Amino acid sequence: MPFIEKLKARLLACSCQVITQLTQLIKKIDIVKIYAFCMLHKKKIIAGIVILYGLNYAYNYFFPDTGKKMPPQLVTTILVEKKDIPVILEATGNIVAKNIVDIRPQTTNVVSKIHIKEGQAVKAGDLLFTLDDRASKANFDKAKALADDATRQYKRSLELIEKKFISQAAADTSKANMESAKANARAAEVALSFDHIRSPINGRAGVINVFVGSLVQAGTNVSTTSSATSTTTTGAMATITQLDPINVQFTISEKEIPLILGKREEGDDLSVSVEVNGADKPVEGKVYVVDNQVDPAIGAVRVKAELSNQAGLMIPGQFVRIKLKAKTLKDALVIPTHAVVTNTKGDFLYVVDKENKVDLTPIKIIHQYLGQSVISGVNLDDKIVVEGKQNLRPKGQIRETKSAEKAKSQ
Repeated sequence: MPFIEKLKARLLACSCQVITQLTQLIKKIDIVKIYAFCMLHKKKIIAGIVILYGLNYAYNYFFPDTGKKMPPQLVTTILVEKKDIPVILEATGNIVAKNIVDIRPQTTNVVSKIHIKEGQAVKAGDLLFTLDDRASKANFDKAKALADDATRQYKRSLELIEKKFISQAAADTSKANMESAKANARAAEVALSFDHIRSPINGRAGVINVFVGSLVQAGTNVSTTSSATSTTTTGAMATITQLDPINVQFTISEKEIPLILGKREEGDDLSVSVEVNGADKPVEGKVYVVDNQVDPAIGAVRVKAELSNQAGLMIPGQFVRIKLKAKTLKDALVIPTHAVVTNTKGDFLYVVDKENKVDLTPIKIIHQYLGQSVISGVNLDDKIVVEGKQNLRPKGQIRETKSAEKAKSQ
């Protein structure tokens, strides 16, 4: 017991001595001076703290503690493969007629008969309208009679010149009269043909703008004037539109012009697939003309393609969606588009090495379509990360949730 009492007394004496020394040390500290010093140099102090924190973070990042090693990240991988990938350009456009003709009179006359109905299919050479041809027919008959008479006179002159009854000059005059009369007859025949208006193309007739008894006049502007006594139409009597085959017109951006005008492999035609509202499946066709200049207002070039329209589902002016197959990339390296990591430095892929660690490899994207990307910068059968890349870091360890072989087969 005396030993314990002595130990307690000694500990109490030491504690009192420590408290006394701490009290004296605190009294020596000038809080006011320390505060004033901190306020005077606060920017430097803050900057020093930030620098120390940054250095500590950088050290921990580049030299991680092996005792705190991150667990492997769960990812899905796939193997880079080679495929033939078509380059598809999507656009919107309108259906346009391959041929369209406004039927206009070439003479002033009255419509005597209409041989077609609105919306009727016609063929080239079919009679559409007949105008009052009585005067034209009379003029033709008169010119034909004069031409026949001039022909007989010339033949008679040939017989007389053999008998020396007339001179050669008289025979030449008779020949000139015959040729002039025949020319007048042909002109009268042409004038008569103007009264029988025929279709110049195969197609379908639109709305008929005249009636039997309408007075029509030669002109280029479509206008119809009605009064209490008559209706006069100047311009198109009807419009004939060729609907099969039919064309589609659309525009392609100028940056994509090399794809459609560049060198292509044999059999790699510029084909189009047109989606029409109401059609069960797209209509296939081929491009037949690319315009020879770019429209500077929109930075695009016009393209026309020809389509089959046997079902008659397309008419001019219709809005459609177009997919243009520009070319085919042979043996291209193909990956899923969502495997690409994009940052301020460009496009990258996480490539897995033999030790199941990843490296961030730069790539170049050549073409993207329907969730697939054609790239360069990696090799065939390289294993790349498709899903789970958001938590990865270079040289990070991974563990696959789906093998590359299984992902490739699915």
